[in-house]
Amino acid sequence: MAVDFAGIVADNQSMVFSIAVRFLRDREGAEELAQDVFLQLYQKLREIESPAHATGWLRRAICHRCIDEARKRKLRPRIGLDAVPEPLAESRNPDLLLNERLRRMVEELPESARMVVLLRYQEDLDPGDIAEMLNMPVSTVKSQLHRSLAVLRGRLEKQEICR
Repeated sequence: MAVDFAGIVADNQSMVFSIAVRFLRDREGAEELAQDVFLQLYQKLREIESPAHATGWLRRAICHRCIDEARKRKLRPRIGLDAVPEPLAESRNPDLLLNERLRRMVEELPESARMVVLLRYQEDLDPGDIAEMLNMPVSTVKSQLHRSLAVLRGRLEKQEICR
């Protein structure tokens, strides 16, 4: 079965870019990674069985590429655009200060834990899907989520006490 590459790109480009830009916090770097991932997909198009298979493949590929890129950047820091505007969540009374503090705290998590948190709470994936995508046991995903949330809670509480 032949899949429509243009349709796959149209259906998935916002998801791929969103994961990359939220993880890397660098719009240009996210655009480059997204383009590379779509180029990889194009080269492997014969292996893609359906649009759903393509979506899963893209999500997995961008996650791994983001983690690899973050590790490379630790070795060779790159000047990025830290002022990327955060997409506004629909909320009646958003606490913008809290959102900014949380975003910074999530950025400080180790790469693997940060990707797990991002996939769980941005992409709304369940731990089983995340485990499959990142090729790790479900128990590892759950423990990373548990530890990451505990770290974030602790940091938020510490900031509140210091105020």
